[in-house]
This record gives sequence, C-alpha cells and structure tokens, in this order.
Amino acid sequence: MPNPGSPQSMSQAQQNNPMPMPKGTMLGMLAVLAIMMVVMQFRMQIGGALNAVFQVIDFGGQYPVLSLVIAGLIMITLSTVIRSYMTDFIAQARNQQIQSGFTKEMRKARLENNLFKLKKLQEKQPAMTAKSMETQTKMMKTMPITMVIILPIYAWVWYFLEETVPDELLNINIPWATDGVFILNSLWVIPIWIVVYTMISLPIGQLENRFVRYIMLKKRLRELDQVESAGR
Repeated sequence: MPNPGSPQSMSQAQQNNPMPMPKGTMLGMLAVLAIMMVVMQFRMQIGGALNAVFQVIDFGGQYPVLSLVIAGLIMITLSTVIRSYMTDFIAQARNQQIQSGFTKEMRKARLENNLFKLKKLQEKQPAMTAKSMETQTKMMKTMPITMVIILPIYAWVWYFLEETVPDELLNINIPWATDGVFILNSLWVIPIWIVVYTMISLPIGQLENRFVRYIMLKKRLRELDQVESAGR
C-alpha cells in the first residue's frame, strides 16, 4: 500500500474520486465554439459591417501595424473591463491564497514524512479540487461574453488586411524575419497577422488586467471597510 501523500497514493485517490467536468464549463466551451464557427463563416461580412466604425483607425491602410496596435488596445480594454465587472477579485484572491497554503502544507508534510498529516491533507484534497474547479467554472462563464467582443474585432482585422491595406504595405519586419514577411502568409497553419496581433495584444492585456484588477480590488476593499464601519 503506497504511503499517504505519495504520487501513487494521490493518483489512486484521483481514480477513486474522479472530478467530472462542471456543466457550466461544458456550456461555456460549447458557446465559445459556436461563436467561433459563426465568426469564421461570416468573417468578411462581420468585418465589413464593423468597418463602418473601425474605419477611423484604418488610416486608409497606410499604417497597418499602428492599426493593429490600436485594434488590440480596444479589444483588450473592452474584454478586460467586462471580465473585471463579472469577477469577484476578493473571492478569487482568497481562493488562490487557500490553494497556495494547502500546497505548501502538503509539500512540508511530504518533506517531513509526516504520514498522519499527509493523510489528513489528502482527505481534504477533493474539496480543494472542487473549489478550484468552481473558480474555473466562474471564469469560463465570462468567456462567451468576452468572445462576443474579441472575435468580431479579429474579423475586422482580417477584413482590414485583405480589403484595405495595399499589398506592398503587407510586408513587415518581424523578429524572426528581419528582411520582411508577407503578413497574410501562414506560419505553419496560423496566419502571420494573427501571430503579430497576438504578440501586440498579450503584453497590453497583462498590463491592463493588473491595473484594472488593482483598481477593482481597491474599490471593493473600500466598500467592505465602509460596511464594517457602518455596522459598528
């Protein structure tokens, strides 16, 4: 019989107590897949419709990289704000702290070979896993809503590059091809413009997410302080 807390014991516990995928997660994934299929099927029509608004940032197709940067800023800002208003950052931070403390205690007990403590922690592990899955489910519920924002903007970028930007301006310098590359070509199976757009959007998104999260946490903590003060 494997020792409590050993990899063999933990694997056996997971087999005995499998965690089914939450219904909310499955529905969220199906919704995202449906949105992706619709946008891919009608991307040029959707992009053309959005061009009535986004043409203010296309600059006549003369500065495609600048247009990509601005489109990335708009997309990330909208999705970050929506996700922030739908997320309880206080609860999320508390759950992360609990998960981190549990992992630390498990590691400490294993290093000390404290079998009694390992067994107790292992008994609590399914509840911790369920709590983690609950957090992931709540995050998944926001994904279809943010996809409604993100994917149409991708459709507009596709339309913009194919219909607005002159072919001679679609050759840009990138880190792995300083001699220039045609942005509508593919890198393996992914269009190069998606790689460039993602490289632009991800750093901006991380910075905005941390900034908005800090603002929302500060606001929520101030509200909790006011409630506590009023109850005294």
